Amino acid sequence: MRWVYLVIVVIIVAATVIFALQNLQIVSVAFLASAISAPLALLVFVVYVLGAVTGGSLYALLRKSVQGSRRTS
Repeated sequence: MRWVYLVIVVIIVAATVIFALQNLQIVSVAFLASAISAPLALLVFVVYVLGAVTGGSLYALLRKSVQGSRRTS
């Protein structure tokens, strides 16, 4: 089973590297009054990490809230 996981990880890493190499053009992203220009792959990575952090924080907050409500019942 370990080999299956290793193959899956290698495929995902290869796809990520191919995506990054094919998307090196500079793009501009504007938010409110600011704008940033960076390679598309870098912006996608940053948005992915921000989403993961936000989702993980929301999950932890909801889990703690549910555990707290179970204690008071």
